[in-house]
Amino acid sequence: MSDTSTAYEPPVVVGVDGSEHSLRALEWALSAAEGMGAPLVVAHVRSEALQLGAARIASLGTAPELPDTVARAVRTVVEERGHRVPVRYESLDGSVTDALPAAARGARLLVTGSRGHGGFASLLLGSTSRTLAMTAPCPLVVVPHEARAAALTDGAEAGRVLLGLHAEETPDEAVGFAFEAAHHRGVPLEAVTAFRLPLPQGAVLAAPSPALQVPPPPVPDEVAETEELVREVEREQEERLRPFAARWPGVEVVPVVVPGDAAGRLVDGSRDAGLVVVGRHHRHRFGSLLLGSVAHAVLHHAHCPVAVVPPEASGGRA
Repeated sequence: MSDTSTAYEPPVVVGVDGSEHSLRALEWALSAAEGMGAPLVVAHVRSEALQLGAARIASLGTAPELPDTVARAVRTVVEERGHRVPVRYESLDGSVTDALPAAARGARLLVTGSRGHGGFASLLLGSTSRTLAMTAPCPLVVVPHEARAAALTDGAEAGRVLLGLHAEETPDEAVGFAFEAAHHRGVPLEAVTAFRLPLPQGAVLAAPSPALQVPPPPVPDEVAETEELVREVEREQEERLRPFAARWPGVEVVPVVVPGDAAGRLVDGSRDAGLVVVGRHHRHRFGSLLLGSVAHAVLHHAHCPVAVVPPEASGGRA
């Protein structure tokens, strides 16, 4: 497959394997591509047996003509549904975790289902999707399986966009992706910034043995301290969002600053949201990008599609 960044307008790429999970991802990807006016590339990584058979035929000097039944089935599904954007089908060789990122180089989005063949319905995320969330060269959208989401839509009827925002760590690409996603869908953007409250002084100073405990020093007004901390985080959030709000003035921004767990807030909000956006920002000591704890938890528990956006993403538009 050629580099999609140079062949034509950057497409949406969706990975399919014929499973119901991947067909739901295909449905979402096609709607997203139509909403953006972008072409769609439907990519299927052929099974090891099919790849081996093709290699053996090629070794005999004959061009392999092995049919890709998954691509044929997907083509039928897409043609029956109809589409308003160009759709291209690609059969890929190699491992899924290598072939799909290569196919998505320069793409707007890479879309995948939550699990492939053999996945348990009670589990949201499979190992392939976890790996792609850490290695995709562009924003990755993981579409939940039917047991976690009753319906999939990609417009205003789908619900708001939720952005998990850490003022210092969330990459600009994730914030911009969330704003543009809300713009394309015509929905509000809810920016969620959660923070942990400091432990009460008494909890830190209390001795482990009752016999050794002494009366703790006077505790400051914890309510006033919490309110001041909220105001400080609100200022940081507003400063971070300001340039993006100026760039997309038509997007209604709903700022949310709450003490507590960011992942829990995003997962709860995903029940009636259309898309959750999180950044991929942590770096391993060898330089590879890793998922933070919030992104990891949201990917495993969300009820709507989740976009994981790396920094410096090429084609990071939604």
